Amino acid sequence: MNKFSYSLGIIIAQNLKQQGVDGDVVAADLADAVAAVLGGQPTKINPSEAQQVVQQELRAQAAAKYESVVAEGQQFLAKNGQRPEVVTLPSGLQYEILKTGEGPRPQFKDKVTTHYHGTLIDGRVFDSSVERGTPTSFPVNGVIPGWTEALQLMPVGSKWKLFVPYNLAYGERSAGDLIGPYSTQVVDVELLSII
Repeated sequence: MNKFSYSLGIIIAQNLKQQGVDGDVVAADLADAVAAVLGGQPTKINPSEAQQVVQQELRAQAAAKYESVVAEGQQFLAKNGQRPEVVTLPSGLQYEILKTGEGPRPQFKDKVTTHYHGTLIDGRVFDSSVERGTPTSFPVNGVIPGWTEALQLMPVGSKWKLFVPYNLAYGERSAGDLIGPYSTQVVDVELLSII
């Protein structure tokens, strides 16, 4: 055994596991590709195609891993959308008007000040300007797509409860400690002003 080579193998395998690669890797094929690249030999797949294959497989593995999270979010939204006070937009975003404002509606490039309280569908709070006691300002186009869409429909002074499907939130990514991949969000948003 060459200790250096074996140690490199350990490090590479640990890095792959951290990136979400599971046990479906065929070690002999991996070793063949490594030997070809390190030996300056042609590979059986070109590097750009290899990138695409890896990305597609990792996305498929992640999607399979989170199927139950996606299903739970879809069931929540399907049931929630049956309530008469909930509006479901073509994008899948849902909202409930808690208070109607009389001010103008912000545009895509505007900056707004809001108070908000965000939870996951199980009620866990992931962020809240309300709990911090300080409103937050940000560009309308600088937040998740569900917020961007809703803010442009809200007159200043309104307070809406948003029900944001994962694809209009962070999608397949995590955000912070609580928002996992494919998470549906529930967010109370009060639009205080356009600045």
